[in-house]
Amino acid sequence: MLTLFKHLPPCLVGMEACGTAPHWARAISALTHDVRLISPAYVKPYVKRSKTDAADAAVICEAVSRPQMRFVPVKSPDDQALALSYKTRSLMVAQRTAAVNTMRAHLSEFGIISRQGLIGSAELVSLTRNGEERLPDLARENLAEVADLIEAVEAKIAQLDAKLADIVKKDERCRRLIKVPGIGPVAAGTLIALSGDMKRFRSGRDYAAWLGLTPRQNSSGERVRIGRMSKAGNRDLRVLLVLAQMSVIRRARSNPPRISTWVLDLMKRRPPLVVAVAMATKTAGIIWTMLTRGEEL
Repeated sequence: MLTLFKHLPPCLVGMEACGTAPHWARAISALTHDVRLISPAYVKPYVKRSKTDAADAAVICEAVSRPQMRFVPVKSPDDQALALSYKTRSLMVAQRTAAVNTMRAHLSEFGIISRQGLIGSAELVSLTRNGEERLPDLARENLAEVADLIEAVEAKIAQLDAKLADIVKKDERCRRLIKVPGIGPVAAGTLIALSGDMKRFRSGRDYAAWLGLTPRQNSSGERVRIGRMSKAGNRDLRVLLVLAQMSVIRRARSNPPRISTWVLDLMKRRPPLVVAVAMATKTAGIIWTMLTRGEEL
């Protein structure tokens, strides 16, 4: 395929964004072509009837020529490698959560209950190791294997955290983002790695909309209908920002003077999750301003 593009004059190339699209976009761009990646969700409205390769090519050609079309930025290999580091950590955390839930569920069948969270999981591992009398020998042996898995994954997560912390220390943008309430080293690095070029967004509101934090609209004429948040865009970043603001809300309950009056008033009128989403939307605007204008918090 590269031989074909090598002999073509410079032209516009449209592709659907998929797993291998960044590689091919970089390879074809090196041959002086203008490559643009389109989200499959934005191509779908142009499909008429049957799905064939020829029909897919036709709708992509139609979509890439639209003046208001939004394109997916092409990441460099270094940016992809950085994003892979954070996705690997997410995978490890998911594996740890699955193993802890498995141990918790099996122990509950023997009447052994523990607290939620990492503290509770450590208690479960300790009960398994210390010879709980309510556990038969065979059950203890099997749960010991699960405990070994939990400890091994936790060690891997600790190694990744140390490596990512070193990356964050070397990045001036991450050092500035850490000053945002609720944003730690891992969150700051993930935002930098997965957001791409922030200057492609016209405003912080556009960035929040790209994250799926802004509400859907179903308006017509003078009737304005605002629905729930769209949940479009990158789910990992959206969840990260919402969870970060949930931690801020927990701290606000124990130390209200350190939280803005806007948040405190909102907490009196809305449920915690609604407040967290509103705070995440505002935080997205702050992050956009800091990264595009080089401002400090």
